[in-house]
Amino acid sequence: VLHLFCAALTEHKILFLSSSYQRLTDACRALLALMFPLKYSFTYVPILPAQLLEVLSTPTPFIIGVHSIFQSETQELLDVVIADLDGGTVSVPECVHISLLPEPLLQQTREALSMVLDPELEVADLAFPPSTISASSLKMQDKEIRAVFLRLFAQLLQGYRWCLHIIRIHPEPVIRFHKVS
Repeated sequence: VLHLFCAALTEHKILFLSSSYQRLTDACRALLALMFPLKYSFTYVPILPAQLLEVLSTPTPFIIGVHSIFQSETQELLDVVIADLDGGTVSVPECVHISLLPEPLLQQTREALSMVLDPELEVADLAFPPSTISASSLKMQDKEIRAVFLRLFAQLLQGYRWCLHIIRIHPEPVIRFHKVS
């Protein structure tokens, strides 16, 4: 999930494969929901019809869901990250480099997600584990996962104001984002 999240943030092509149309739609919507304060502005098609499979060859980033019947047509795609929802695998081609999160944030996010999804596994090696570890309900788990990613964005974007510069040449001040900073 973190590889797909980072691929979406860094504007890569992402293709979901599944034999279930519901699973395709849910996976595509979930990836967009994890990016919450940001909005995905590229091509987003949760279920691509068979007649439009040539769209997968476009040069622009996308998040697209395709039925697994058409998996053979997706094999020749060299720059597409493919998530097989039925098999539970994510394939990243050799020519695609996904920039992951900076190391302290990556490890913290993995630990936080592990605590939400499988709290017993996180404390299994402790000599004196807490007595009140239990899995949350699905509705609460959804909120906890969203909170993990919202906290991640807050940590990633903290201090962004130092990169803003006010240009006072014009009658109205103009705020510019200094990319180097």
